[in-house]
Amino acid sequence: MKVLLVKPYPPIALSKLLMDFFLHLEPLELEIVAGGVALEDEVSIIDLSFEKKPFEALQRRLLEMKPDIVGYTGFSSQAKLVRELAAFAKKQLPSIVNVVGGIHATVIPADYAAEGIDIIVRGEGGTAFREIVNRFKKGMPLAFGDAVLSPQDPDFAVKAAAKPPKYPNIEDIPKPRRDLVDRSKYFIVWTSNVEKKLKTIFPRTATIRTSYGCPFNCSFCVVHHIMNGQYLQRTPEDVVDEISKLQEDHIYFVDDENFINNDRMTKIATLLLERGIKKKYVSWARSDTIVRHPEVFKLWKDAGLSMVYVGLEAMTGERLEKLNKRTTVENNKKAVAILRELGITLHASFMLDPDFGEEEFEALKKEVKALCPAEITFTVFSPSPGTELWQKHKNDFIKDPYVYYDCMHTILPTRLPVRRFYQHFSDLYEIVFRANPLRLSKIKFPIRELAPLVYRGIKYVVSLRMLYREYEPRQ
Repeated sequence: MKVLLVKPYPPIALSKLLMDFFLHLEPLELEIVAGGVALEDEVSIIDLSFEKKPFEALQRRLLEMKPDIVGYTGFSSQAKLVRELAAFAKKQLPSIVNVVGGIHATVIPADYAAEGIDIIVRGEGGTAFREIVNRFKKGMPLAFGDAVLSPQDPDFAVKAAAKPPKYPNIEDIPKPRRDLVDRSKYFIVWTSNVEKKLKTIFPRTATIRTSYGCPFNCSFCVVHHIMNGQYLQRTPEDVVDEISKLQEDHIYFVDDENFINNDRMTKIATLLLERGIKKKYVSWARSDTIVRHPEVFKLWKDAGLSMVYVGLEAMTGERLEKLNKRTTVENNKKAVAILRELGITLHASFMLDPDFGEEEFEALKKEVKALCPAEITFTVFSPSPGTELWQKHKNDFIKDPYVYYDCMHTILPTRLPVRRFYQHFSDLYEIVFRANPLRLSKIKFPIRELAPLVYRGIKYVVSLRMLYREYEPRQ
């Protein structure tokens, strides 16, 4: 049988700009789903984020391949688009079975009870899709249990309103089929190098997931809701075996926080060193984890850890408490100092509150300048669809809370005029681009990449400054 898996494109221009310029990761979720399809079956992945005319590209692939099943993944911001893609595909090939999964299908499956969608997968997709394909071959009903739903089921509304299902055992989750995509297209901007010289600042980058879930429950995060508090971890041996087979030299850990279990991460780093696997890594970590276990990060520095993404979110206790970060300003400061001492590049992220006024923005600008040189990014506080905060603010949204849930658009009212809010937002990015590690640390990189880098930075700042135009005038 034939299976086509579809990665939708980002429907918002700013999100596409970010993906094209700074970070474009492989569709790991679909590679894992493909890993659950038997080798005797034909499976293909189309990543529409690269297509200038995505619907035409999908049409060509559908008519060339004539798949039996078409699978889609998608974030909440892509839910409307996924419905459109599924309906479009059904018109091209009415006999196909459309299967939709991903984060939005997990948290609000009822949104996919739409024309053209036959099956909705909640939770982990690889094991579920494996069973869907097996059932299709045997002529059995495709919906089963609480993870694979049919909108035609009389009990669909009840099942869709239930909590997300329990994840399977982590060892049952398929290994990704990385051979199904053009790996030369995926990269992140890399500004860290101990030798002070980079062959490229846009290296080909592979992604790997070593754990699922997070034991914390930050108020803005949907992970604990999706996982129902589960935290699943792959064995160190399994992780290192997968890393050893990756063709890329740069690896991005996409775990929600893979340094929570310091014993496991110590074992992974030790195995990498013992086996002589020399690659460069970027990972997420909490500031309090760094403070409690600096020795683990020192070991990982030896193993190739180049950058650490730290969700500092704020440098005031009141803001951290509001976000339920369960850490402190002092921990944030100590974590920054530890990473600098170890020579690991800090990628800090801060969260802007729509309620920020002039004073809060000016204070944040001072904090950001004190952190530089570092990679620093910013998001806007936005309730995650399906969470308690979402329900709390459901009558407050000023933009479509699905389409504009990209953490760059504010979907909540701002205290300042929207135009002034985004002036401050763009000012923050202008500060960090001027104080980027590449510039202040005098890292050498190919001169041909300088112009594209400067152009991308300027275009991103200008796009942010002009974002207010997408909003109705303030009343």
